[in-house]
Amino acid sequence: MDSRWPSVSQKVESLLVRGIEQLGLKELEKAVPGLLIYIRELKKWGQRINLIARESSDQQIVEHHFLDSLSLLSLVDFQSSDTNLLDVGTGGGFPGLVLAVSCPQAKFTLVEPRQKRVVFLRHIIRTLQLENVQVYGKRLEQVPEIQGAHVTHVTSRAVAPPLEFLEMVEPLMHTGCQAVVMMAREERYNELADQQNRFSVVRTVRLQLPLSGAQRILALVRASL
Repeated sequence: MDSRWPSVSQKVESLLVRGIEQLGLKELEKAVPGLLIYIRELKKWGQRINLIARESSDQQIVEHHFLDSLSLLSLVDFQSSDTNLLDVGTGGGFPGLVLAVSCPQAKFTLVEPRQKRVVFLRHIIRTLQLENVQVYGKRLEQVPEIQGAHVTHVTSRAVAPPLEFLEMVEPLMHTGCQAVVMMAREERYNELADQQNRFSVVRTVRLQLPLSGAQRILALVRASL
């Protein structure tokens, strides 16, 4: 095996557990075994298909993909069975599939047009026997049934800058769905706050990722009336 992709080690488990604790999410400790299997498979499949940057260290994998995804629990109640998060362009499952593994009560819908990634996502769902998540291997506009589904929240990590993403999902937001916007820079948040005629920020959470101290800004947004 490529030395850049070692098997999941005690170090990875320690990083994950420590990060979860520092995010104040000790209730997720029961999800750690499933998340470790996810990390193991991500590293294994990452040798063949482009899921994350191949030069990623263990700490970067744990923090940038898993802890970053779990940070959304500071903004949305994923312990509720009424919550249904739509993750647009989920890639390797971030944040939607990580949250699905960790929060079995809520529902998750993943949209990802790249078929190799869809195969990986379905492999994780099968391996962990997840019953709270479904995957559409298409672009969002090619899945019209989502418009009629009971989607309570919509998010995306890397499909487009915040305002472009909100414009993309605005039709969903006019049905009562709220957007969860993930940002790393204050100027992105300021651009969003300037759009009050179209979008209203319901709640904002600022935090630092626990291992590196990198800043994250999460905003819950609804369409303005």
